Amino acid sequence: MKQQVFNPYLPSYEYIPDGEPRVFNGRLYIYGSHDCFSGDVYCQNDYVCWSAPEDDLSDWRYEGVIFKKTQDPRNPDGAHALWAPDVCQGLDGKYYLYYCLDFLKEIGVAVADEPAGPYEFLDFVRWPDGRILGTGDDIRQFDPGIFIDDDERIYLFSGNSPRYADMVNKDKNSQKMELERDMITLKSAPEINLPIITDAPGTEYAEHPFFEASSVRKINGKYYFIYSSTWMHELCWAVADEPLGTYRYGGVLVSNSDIGANGNTEALNYRGNTHGSVACVNGKWYVFYHRQTNRHFFSRQACAEEIVFDGERFHQAEVTSCGLNGGPLKDEGSYEARIACHLYSKNGTTESLQDQQDENHPAFTQDGPDREDNPNQYINNMRDGATAGYRYFQFDGAREISVTTRGTANGSFVVKDERNGNVVARIPVQPSEGWATFSAPLDIECGKKPLYFTYEGEGWADFMSFELKK
Repeated sequence: MKQQVFNPYLPSYEYIPDGEPRVFNGRLYIYGSHDCFSGDVYCQNDYVCWSAPEDDLSDWRYEGVIFKKTQDPRNPDGAHALWAPDVCQGLDGKYYLYYCLDFLKEIGVAVADEPAGPYEFLDFVRWPDGRILGTGDDIRQFDPGIFIDDDERIYLFSGNSPRYADMVNKDKNSQKMELERDMITLKSAPEINLPIITDAPGTEYAEHPFFEASSVRKINGKYYFIYSSTWMHELCWAVADEPLGTYRYGGVLVSNSDIGANGNTEALNYRGNTHGSVACVNGKWYVFYHRQTNRHFFSRQACAEEIVFDGERFHQAEVTSCGLNGGPLKDEGSYEARIACHLYSKNGTTESLQDQQDENHPAFTQDGPDREDNPNQYINNMRDGATAGYRYFQFDGAREISVTTRGTANGSFVVKDERNGNVVARIPVQPSEGWATFSAPLDIECGKKPLYFTYEGEGWADFMSFELKK
């Protein structure tokens, strides 16, 4: 790595959820939807793309807008939002982008000569008679995932589910189908794929029913189906012997609340939906997902973790602050508070909904409008008992730690080397209208360790950054 890289791995002003990682010509491309900071609905912005060389996942490049929502002929006024897309390289060498417009039922297809576009609208996925898939009595299309096998057969996956069993909706389900070589026409009619919440009881999917976020990868001759469960915070995987075969439940890839990792049973982040997939980049496996910010579902950010794949199974990744870094972070230098992988109040967490979070909860937020190019994201409203956790650092001599805060806080940041570990520093903080820095000695053993900052005292603090010194 030319430099250290953190989670979220894109700039602090960038809000890219639903990221599909694709490797083309030695670069890793992230195709996702595009949230607005402080948005009031999902995916208010046009599609953009970011990419990095396979051999340096710290070197992210903004590729610009690749497809505008007004390019879809159904949406000349931009009233509908572009939801989660996927991209593949077609048999003709061109690149095909599959997408849906929010609550509309069809799948749009756009095409480009290069991975980063620009993409031009091509057509809709259609039945052999020319009728658009998703019209009439068709099941609603949603979150398309495209996959081309080694034998040049083309498969499309789609669908979403009611979140609760009593929300019966015949218009929703998990679907799989084959396309003709033109990338548009159905070769086989859609079939039901994974059980949704109304069909999962009594099956191996009972605890992790399909919700949305279809994505397929071929690994060692098997087909791995990645999806989001109805609990929303987790990405799961299933495996089959054929692309349209029966998928057997495998396990959880990652939870954006860290539920299930290392036996953990409680949410250590504010919960919300997630969407992503896996990619093997320069010989390592990674899982890509997103987190919530700003106390709601509509300003989500891209994260990634290394994940263990043993040749057959994926083993759940824990969430960290150093996902793509290739190892722990250094024990010196300044770190933005926004790279916390755990964040919770004295009373734990809630879902990331404003009406479920009272004034006692901290949150990731920023100053300035959407797409503000200044790196100014921070954690606001750290009140008594609020904790921000960072994993991991390689400690080898750091002896001083400081925090930069503002607000009415009059107390201390207590720093531990585990959630319930040793106290390694107490940093007194005082009220300040502007950003102010406060320091204390650090007494921590050498080795790979996290840091957990818990505020104890009166008032509240906005937490901008911390610094480690040797």
